[in-house]
Amino acid sequence: MTAILCLSAFSASAFAGDVQVAVAANFTQPAKEIAAAFETKTGHHVIMSFGSSGAFYSQIQQGAPFEVFLSADAERPTRLEAETLGVKGTRFVYAYGTLALWSATPGLVDGKGTVLKKGNFQHIAIADPATAPYGLAAVETMKKLGLYDTLSPKIVKGSSIAQTYGFIDSGSAELGFVALSQIYKQNKGSRWIVPAAVYTPIDQQAILLTPGANDPAAKAYIAFLKSPEAVKIIKSYGYAVH
Repeated sequence: MTAILCLSAFSASAFAGDVQVAVAANFTQPAKEIAAAFETKTGHHVIMSFGSSGAFYSQIQQGAPFEVFLSADAERPTRLEAETLGVKGTRFVYAYGTLALWSATPGLVDGKGTVLKKGNFQHIAIADPATAPYGLAAVETMKKLGLYDTLSPKIVKGSSIAQTYGFIDSGSAELGFVALSQIYKQNKGSRWIVPAAVYTPIDQQAILLTPGANDPAAKAYIAFLKSPEAVKIIKSYGYAVH
């Protein structure tokens, strides 16, 4: 019996592999939970890098060895598929994101976002709209409200939505636009959940990249993202999943 158990353990480890995943910064916490569940279930190991979708897109074009890309938008995975850097037919929306205006200061941000019109703050943080979809959504929101020109001198840009959150959390910026998922499980500060009609929908897409095309671990990870277990984790951070 001992010999059989040892053989089973050896067989499982022999087929376990590593999967390199590039993850949009807004999805950091759910990605960590999903990875833990995936590793427990499959024995595979997930190696994750977190950053802006635009930066990852450039790195993948330059040959970075990522096998799976969890972008914060649909545009970049679509481009990668067209450029044959992504495996055709593997692209799908794993989460629909929501934009929020947040401050670490209680009471500063009201439930309707009128603080933006009052302008009684020195700095407002957003992610760089050139590389981060949530930053682009923030710019769209300010323009739709007719406030972008007024607020533009006060904008400070983070290289990713994670850095943007850090600016606000530390008080370097009194408020700013973040992903709802970053603040969903906390009661700190004050927030306004931006109406979806104000900005282009944030359809976060995943795609299997060509380095992972023949990797069982990478293909298993992509499949696990669609599982009820992963979907439950994703929804627990305030994302919609259709």
